Amino acid sequence: MAKQPIIVVLGPTASGKTALAIELAKHYNGEVISADSMQIYKGMDILTAKPTASEMQGVNHHLIDFLEPETNFSVADYVRLANDAVDDIVSRGKHVILAGGTGLYINSLIDNIKFDETTGDKEFRERLFALVKEKGNHYLWKKLYEVDESSALTIHENNVPRVVRALEVFEKTGEKLSEHKKSSRLEESRFIPVIIGLTFSDRQLLYDRINKRVDAMIADGLIDEAEEIYINKKLNTAHQAIGYKELIPYFCGQASLEDCIDKIKMETRRYAKRQLTWFRRDERIFWIEVDKYKNIEEISEKVKKHIAKCINL
Repeated sequence: MAKQPIIVVLGPTASGKTALAIELAKHYNGEVISADSMQIYKGMDILTAKPTASEMQGVNHHLIDFLEPETNFSVADYVRLANDAVDDIVSRGKHVILAGGTGLYINSLIDNIKFDETTGDKEFRERLFALVKEKGNHYLWKKLYEVDESSALTIHENNVPRVVRALEVFEKTGEKLSEHKKSSRLEESRFIPVIIGLTFSDRQLLYDRINKRVDAMIADGLIDEAEEIYINKKLNTAHQAIGYKELIPYFCGQASLEDCIDKIKMETRRYAKRQLTWFRRDERIFWIEVDKYKNIEEISEKVKKHIAKCINL
């Protein structure tokens, strides 16, 4: 079977991925598949910077805004649904643009990583989550570091579900998660990926964009949206979202709104740094330094020239 070309737009938060993906989709008669682990959830529009209808400019977007915040959703679920979306798009004679900042989603899809879900152990996971409540996130992360240092160094201690999953894989298979992933790459990928990465020659310019985006989100109603999630206790997934968990002390009367907003900005900047660290490991990425171009049109023209060298679209 012939491999499927796929254009991938990735990069840190606030780097302009959505705008570029839409420009490319319009040019190539394509549709966008989101690779964002938070934009899949309903009721978190501002919190996750979902593109608005006007921003989409008539381009169809897949895997956005279809799950309730309390619903569990695995990487394996994402890969399955994303493959279904690819089949749907291609069946209608259109091209696929994969865009987002969740590196695990992107790599799992384009590299055809298989997930052995038979290793699940609900009782074991519940014990680990109880341990987090008792002793904190860092304590559980240190447990992972002791048995699987390489995985621990790529998973933030606040991403408790992924820390739990890594410990679960080790407990049930005796393999480190990194080794487990290697053995899951045995089947060849169905894709020919052309991967575009957005970055900045001056990191401070990215951080300034992040700060301005947070201010804009606050003006658009982020506080009310986050409070609605808090009141309804839809915490299963929402508590992982930057911009929500930092506001909980404000809702509880334990911190000022100004301090919490500053914390959102700081944590978002840290997240962007982690995203870049993840992506930098992939030598296939064609990097664009956004701050060296005047506008999205110039970036788009540069990217299209690169795509023309790689695949025939």
